[in-house]
Amino acid sequence: MVIHTVKPGETLISIGLEYSLSPAYIQNINQLPNPENLVVGQNILILFPKTLHTVRPGDTLYSISLQYSVPIDTLLKNNPNLSANPELYPDEEIVIAFEDEKIKSVITNGYTYGNIPSDMLRMILPYLTFISPFTYGIESDASLIRPNAESTLETASYYRTKPLMHISTITYFGNFSIEAATVVMNTPMLWDKLFENILYEIEEFGYVGIDIDFEFINPSDSLNYAALIKYLRNRLNPYGYVVIAALAPKTSADQKGLLYEGHNYEAVGEAANYAFIMTYEWGYTYGPPMAVAPIESVKRVLDYAVTEIPPEKILMGIPSYGYNWTLPYVQGGPPAQSISNPEAILTALRYGAEIQFDSYSQSPYFYYTDENGSIHEVWFEDAKSSLSKLRLIEMYGLAGCGYWNLERPFPQNYMVLNSLYYISEYSFNP
Repeated sequence: MVIHTVKPGETLISIGLEYSLSPAYIQNINQLPNPENLVVGQNILILFPKTLHTVRPGDTLYSISLQYSVPIDTLLKNNPNLSANPELYPDEEIVIAFEDEKIKSVITNGYTYGNIPSDMLRMILPYLTFISPFTYGIESDASLIRPNAESTLETASYYRTKPLMHISTITYFGNFSIEAATVVMNTPMLWDKLFENILYEIEEFGYVGIDIDFEFINPSDSLNYAALIKYLRNRLNPYGYVVIAALAPKTSADQKGLLYEGHNYEAVGEAANYAFIMTYEWGYTYGPPMAVAPIESVKRVLDYAVTEIPPEKILMGIPSYGYNWTLPYVQGGPPAQSISNPEAILTALRYGAEIQFDSYSQSPYFYYTDENGSIHEVWFEDAKSSLSKLRLIEMYGLAGCGYWNLERPFPQNYMVLNSLYYISEYSFNP
């Protein structure tokens, strides 16, 4: 694997000649939004194929998989263009295998709203163990607010990606409120009803477990929250259903702030089968310009997390988005605009910006001036930043990672993931 940084005057053709790879192949691997006009500083993933198949008339994915004894989902992972458009064309090159040796198997999860475009969803699903449609809400009587996720569940089933029932504190009005969840956490007599409601939804829609995500919990309820998670795990595991719990990105047990104080790493880590740590949003909508997930900040969270939770139970959060700030930044001023990573590249192209890479945060960024004369600062993620983050799974011995959220395309990341790791299929033995 090589990460190539575009220099002035370079094109996909010249880069292909440098690595003895076709421009079409490089475009397939990266799914670049700007293949005809690269941006100086743009990072491009170079993967070297070990085995290539040239499509002949009559070939299908099934026949190719039989010919090379390779599962169809491996072909989909190695060729991201095939999931959204599985039609094969004569003389098209299909990657059977890459030269890179994979490190180990990992669990992956991805969060998405119900309106994700179907072609985008199909491209991502081969790289996921789980998918978590966002989100079930909870009422103070332990009843649940069901999301609109039927189409997502149907598509996921076709790709054998297993769905998790994501439960948060969203209300019927679409906002988040901890009040109802607080009542449930503090009323153990409601826990049986909550379990029964969860079990009904799991069996009705084919979920394989739950991903529980209560945020801004009162510090006095931290142990009640862990006790509720443990209760649900004890009830659901005998049915073969897994329980994952989300945690804010803490660096110490006594970290101050409402986001952090209600999440007890040791207690929740013991209560759940897996803990998903939300290692992102250092750069956020209302904050000053900076990387969304600076690598040193992520490492500080993981350094603490593995002292409280067995690393093989930890899923590391990965952002699939960036932010565009209008300068000068003023606290309480206009919020930054959330953008996808390919959109960041197109913005740099549109305004003639040169992309920089910050070595400390391991994140790309750039500045530009818009049509109104306003200066902008953009931080986002790319293949190089993805490689830095995904290597932490091996470094810390983690179970895997989870993506927030799938509605923002990030094809380079999934190809880096596929190059480093095998994606585990769901298999749970409580």
